[in-house]
Amino acid sequence: MTIFTLWFENFPNNLPIIFISGAVAVLFVVIFLRSAMTAENRSSWTRRITGPNGKWFFGLLFVVWAVVFGVGLQLVPHEGASSPYGGLGLIALFSGFFICMGFIWSVIGE
Repeated sequence: MTIFTLWFENFPNNLPIIFISGAVAVLFVVIFLRSAMTAENRSSWTRRITGPNGKWFFGLLFVVWAVVFGVGLQLVPHEGASSPYGGLGLIALFSGFFICMGFIWSVIGE
């Protein structure tokens, strides 16, 4: 139960964190909803991403992702429980998954 009340121990200072995490959650839902609705009607941004240049965009995005997280994860400390290594690794995992799925989507959509 303490994990749910932990946010309110230092309440005024943690308020922006609550709003930012809520906004990120809403953004995820909006992105998932828009991607689920693209099968019904293909909007202009869908045609652009799945066009012939989409695979080059996602391919370049994948190379940038690999370089940024390949170098970035080596620069942070790996010891201790307060290390940012796990959080950055989780961000790399999710962003890499979506970049790879976008690449596959753009290649299949061609």
